[in-house]
Amino acid sequence: MRPLIAERAPRRVAAPPPPIADHPRDPAPSIWSYRIERLWLTPAFRRVVRLGLPSFVVVFGLGLYFANDQSRTEFVAHLQELRQSIEGRPEFRVNVMAISGASEAVENDIRAYLGLSFPMSSFDLDLTAMRSRIEALPAVAQADLRLQAGGYLAVNVRERVPAVVWQTREGAVLIDAEGHFVADLAARTLDSPLPLIGGDGADLVVGEALALYAAAAPLGDRLLGLVRIGERRWDVVLKDERRILLPEAGAVQALDRALGLHDATDILNRDVLRLDLRDADRLSVTLTPAAMEELRQERIRARTNPTGEQSG
Repeated sequence: MRPLIAERAPRRVAAPPPPIADHPRDPAPSIWSYRIERLWLTPAFRRVVRLGLPSFVVVFGLGLYFANDQSRTEFVAHLQELRQSIEGRPEFRVNVMAISGASEAVENDIRAYLGLSFPMSSFDLDLTAMRSRIEALPAVAQADLRLQAGGYLAVNVRERVPAVVWQTREGAVLIDAEGHFVADLAARTLDSPLPLIGGDGADLVVGEALALYAAAAPLGDRLLGLVRIGERRWDVVLKDERRILLPEAGAVQALDRALGLHDATDILNRDVLRLDLRDADRLSVTLTPAAMEELRQERIRARTNPTGEQSG
C-alpha cells in the first residue's frame, strides 16, 4: 500500500562557484599601449609617421639607386630620349618664320641676325631672347613674336622712321624724330629728301630742328640745312652761303621775325652774308666781301673833296 504523503524529490544543490583567481584581469590598457595612444594623439608624431617615414624610405631608395654611376647614366639617357620624343612631335614643330612690318633690308638683317634653321622644335625657341635681339637692331623700334598653329612663327616689327639726315664727322646717318640712329645714309634709298642737320648734339634736339624746318618752309629750295652751334643754338644755312643766326631761346619765333623782315625789305636777296638775331633787341648784319669793299670805297670818297684833296 502506498503512503498518502508523496515523497519529496531530493533537493538539488548548486555547484560551488569557481575559485577566484589570485590576480583578476584588469580592463585598463597597459602602460605601453597607453603611451602609444598618447603618442598617436600628438600631431607631430602623426606627421612623422604619415609623411616623414615614407619620404625617408623614398629618398633613401633613390639615394641607393643613384649612387651607382650606371644607374645615373641610364636615367639621364632615358630622360633625354623622352624629351626628344616629346619635342619631336609634329604639333611642336616650327616650319617657317614670317616677318611683317619691316622693309626688305631690315627683314634680311633680322633673318641673318637670328640665324634660325627650320624646321625646328618650338622648345628650342626662346621668344623673349629673340625679341631682345631683334630690338637691338638700330632700325627696329619694337618687335612682337608669337607661335601660331601650323608651325608658324610670326614676327611683327615696327621700324624706326628716318626723320632727318644728320651730318657727323664720320659721315651722314639717318635718325628718327627721337634722335635714335636708324642707318647710314649710304645703306638706304630714300623716297624723298629729308631735312639736313649738322653739329654736335643735333641728334638730341631733332624735334626743335623739325619745328624750324616747318617755320622755314617759305625759303623753299634756298634752305640747305641747320647747324647746331656749341650744342646751344641753331644756324639756318642757305644755299648761297648766307646764314641766319638764331638765339638759344625762341628760335622759331626769331626765324619768323627774319622771314617777316625779308618779306618787307627783301633783305636775304641783298649783299647780306649773316643775319644775326641772337640779340632780341638788336639786329646785326654782316655784308659780303664785295659789299664791304664798296662801302669802304664810298667812305673814302666821302672824305675826299671833288679836287681829290683830303678834307680838314
